[in-house]
Amino acid sequence: MAVNGLPILLRTAGRSVILVGEGEAADAKRRLLERTGLTVVADDADARIAVVAVEDDGEARTAIDALKARGILVNAVDRPADCDFTLPAIVDRSPILIAISTGGVSAGLAAAIRQRLEAILPAGVGRLAEGLGAARAALRTRFPDGGDRRRAIGAAIAANGPLDPMIPHPDDAVERWLDGAAPVAGRVETIRLRSPDPDDLSLREARWLGQADRIHHTADVPAAILDRARADAVRIMGPLPADPLPGLTIDLA
Repeated sequence: MAVNGLPILLRTAGRSVILVGEGEAADAKRRLLERTGLTVVADDADARIAVVAVEDDGEARTAIDALKARGILVNAVDRPADCDFTLPAIVDRSPILIAISTGGVSAGLAAAIRQRLEAILPAGVGRLAEGLGAARAALRTRFPDGGDRRRAIGAAIAANGPLDPMIPHPDDAVERWLDGAAPVAGRVETIRLRSPDPDDLSLREARWLGQADRIHHTADVPAAILDRARADAVRIMGPLPADPLPGLTIDLA
């Protein structure tokens, strides 16, 4: 199943965005846009994105068409078919941002999911991200191989790991972990599918797929199952090697 768009994060500081419209909807968009560092203007030759928050269909159509004719990407409030991009609901744990999008079909549903995530995500998880960022040089020294480094971090931030992001940590948590961190040993996990529906995967199986370095699978494994794996996990249609390679290998059939 194709996704409804490509999630990206624009660097907005110092850039301009055109906002067309007045009233509550426009005011709400203005607050969101200014919060990201954008300068909200009525028009700007250098602007590359615009938001149209106009209720009248004729006025909205005129504004949308004029902006798109200039090559500007448009978000049109309550008009998903006219949107080049959508504005998701956001969970802000800077520098961590979680965006929830329904492709413009239900802002209320996106907001409800955001509220659930707000309740379970620790307020200090942003400091954990900053700690990992500050430790880049130390991580490269401890784990010169990129694969070893990624696997070590993955094991640390996994559920119940020493840096589990769903658990509050002291500010020096990354430094403490790195003092004793070691390469992750290779292991193999086996998944035997009970149906072609990815929702029938157990939580443990779904977690394995999300963490796997490589997946050995048979030809009849549905693409919907393989899509649950990390995008950079190596897919191999064939049997397992005699000796496990570093990291997590999945035997999937």
